[in-house]
Amino acid sequence: MTALHLAGPNDLDRLAALSAAFHAETGIEQADDVRRAALLPLLEGSPHGCAYLIGPARAPIGYIVITFGWSVEFGGLDGFIDEIYLRPAVRGRGIATEVLAGLPRALGQAGVRALHLEVDRDNAAAQRLYARAGFAPRDRCILMTRVL
Repeated sequence: MTALHLAGPNDLDRLAALSAAFHAETGIEQADDVRRAALLPLLEGSPHGCAYLIGPARAPIGYIVITFGWSVEFGGLDGFIDEIYLRPAVRGRGIATEVLAGLPRALGQAGVRALHLEVDRDNAAAQRLYARAGFAPRDRCILMTRVL
């Protein structure tokens, strides 16, 4: 299985660079200092989420950020895949499939009852990846957001 490393404060530069690449690819405009300020608490042990580096710890090929919440509907702690990214050169090798198969098992053993994610309606390849990993759309629900 592809190595996953729980990211810590010393990984901020590597994680911020990967996140910047993801944001550039997906059209998310965010200043680097804002990005770093959002990532650092996750690396310092915040109970609100965590970040994992994918691949070798010193030269990661991607990352995944999980945030935590609470759901009465799902019976307790739930997680949200906030961001997942692999460098373009390593895509299509089954790495994301491995991560999306292994990490939910580990999170489930740690008490997480459900794991959610959002995907662009027009991104068929990502939808297929997530479906293979056991994620399914909730027909009666749509994600709605209010930025504060």
